[in-house]
Amino acid sequence: MKFVDEFRDPAAGRAAIERITALAAAQDRGFKFMEVCGGHTHTIYRHGIEQLLPAPVELVHGPGCPVCVIPMGRVDDALHLAAQPGVTLTSFGDMMRVPGSTSTLLDAKAGGADVRMVYSPLDALAVAEREPDRHVVFFAVGFETTSPSTAVTLQRARALGIDNFSVFSNHVRIVPPLRAILTAPELDLDGFIGPGHVSTVIGNRPYQFIPDEFSIPLVTAGFEPLDVIQAIEMLLRQYDEGRCRVENQYTRVVRDEGNLRAQQLLEEVFTTRDTFEWRGLGWIPHSGMAIAEPYADLDSERRFTLPGARVEDPPACECGPVLRGVLKPWECGVFGTACTPETPIGTCMVSSEGACAAYYEFGRLRVADEPDPLPLVSADRARR
Repeated sequence: MKFVDEFRDPAAGRAAIERITALAAAQDRGFKFMEVCGGHTHTIYRHGIEQLLPAPVELVHGPGCPVCVIPMGRVDDALHLAAQPGVTLTSFGDMMRVPGSTSTLLDAKAGGADVRMVYSPLDALAVAEREPDRHVVFFAVGFETTSPSTAVTLQRARALGIDNFSVFSNHVRIVPPLRAILTAPELDLDGFIGPGHVSTVIGNRPYQFIPDEFSIPLVTAGFEPLDVIQAIEMLLRQYDEGRCRVENQYTRVVRDEGNLRAQQLLEEVFTTRDTFEWRGLGWIPHSGMAIAEPYADLDSERRFTLPGARVEDPPACECGPVLRGVLKPWECGVFGTACTPETPIGTCMVSSEGACAAYYEFGRLRVADEPDPLPLVSADRARR
């Protein structure tokens, strides 16, 4: 397939769903697959994929939304930075609305703090170049997908000799939380739909521990409807054929070895933290990226004293269980009532990749007597 329309072809989708139904029936058991990436979650609910699947196949949502996994204490640290005299704090748009313990970055901006939205860390560096009298902090979040752009920015800041710029690094790695999920007793998974964007950088080889140690398969997938459907079919086919391995559906983008230059860049600019806190998953060893010693003068955590407090999520918020795949968003008591995209209580309702935001936006609840929608090409049909 070469064109986007081909990845949304209803006839191809129906044929793949028929094969999935036959494969699931042949096994005579249920399957629970986790889509790791929030981008996959939005594809699934935008196009009604969950409703197309046979009853034995269940999809649950994982911790692959970079905004959703940031704990409240780190948001409070960013708010503390924004309140410092002479500091301009820059951030991606999603993080501006993520609640800390008392407020958001948007609230801080409304209260007079110099908080600005940027589209890349290089935009933040450009602000520092234009305004040498301000110290510009970039609030960096994301998995290995976005961390190379932060690394490039740090290198450029060093090369240009810009000393009024630093990075508050909240970059995280994808493999440690997957291990944490697999070792948790509360969730019994049969396979993963692997994250496509992250895998363009790290490749497929880091996932090999999943079949080797836990005897379940993983299929890295793209983000069009037929990408996700094909990944599910590939997972079921492995069970049908008695195989268990890492496979790559997203071959047009992902290579097994990943992007070696990006990996080298990450090794140079970042170091692995001993532990890092994740919303809903707690402290996970070796999961966070700190700025390496050669770039210490560009590290906000070394240039400023931060509160570093551990802040519990609001009692009503169920983002943690949602991120662990234990709970569906609509099972949260405040979903769609007290917690909406306009008035979010938790991160899963804020981010453009959040599972709660996907459920809220596309209103997908599985109803037994609802007709098969096959909405692979109709956004209007998905918004009812």
